[in-house]
Amino acid sequence: MSVRRMLTALAVNVLVCGIAIPAQAQSPSPKSAPKSDPKPVAAKPDAKPAEIKPPAPVGVEPTLIGQYGTWGAYTATPNGKKVCFALAKPSSSKTTPPNRPRDPAYAFVSTRPAEKVVNEVSIMIGYTLKPGSESTLEVGGATYAMYVQGDGLWIKNAAEEERMVEAMRKAPDVLIKGVSAKGTETADTFSLKGLSQALDRLAQDCKR
Repeated sequence: MSVRRMLTALAVNVLVCGIAIPAQAQSPSPKSAPKSDPKPVAAKPDAKPAEIKPPAPVGVEPTLIGQYGTWGAYTATPNGKKVCFALAKPSSSKTTPPNRPRDPAYAFVSTRPAEKVVNEVSIMIGYTLKPGSESTLEVGGATYAMYVQGDGLWIKNAAEEERMVEAMRKAPDVLIKGVSAKGTETADTFSLKGLSQALDRLAQDCKR
């Protein structure tokens, strides 16, 4: 695993483990949370932002700056370095064999100015992936091979990532396929509604 991907995995796992994921990300059918961010967002979100509890164990306090469709836009400052990310949960999931248990899956598009990383796509798939297995991301009629490490996925060919993100901005959804360490095949569909707006918002809030 490259140093870049190790840093990404660490940052994502710290943020995911350290925060209470908002209601919009916990259900395939987003619902407004009882509490909302008192600060208005620039664009009109499809649902009210949910309140995030400070992650005491790691001292990171992500801020939900807007909810756009199924995607939440967040900023955080772990170890004094700003991190911005868009986060969503699958709109539908299938396993073969059916109904196999797994943890929640999440898709991230992250920007880390200190590391000169912009719009890096990663998937926390919700189970330990089979080492050496083939995982793919399908969007806009194209299929991208994904690098497998633990329960995370990253694009194998980093040179294709910008093109992949542009396709994700325009497509209605993205399909992620993977295989667990026990041989269970999964297919997760993420709605891309609101992703483009979330990334535009993060571009404004995550400048160097």
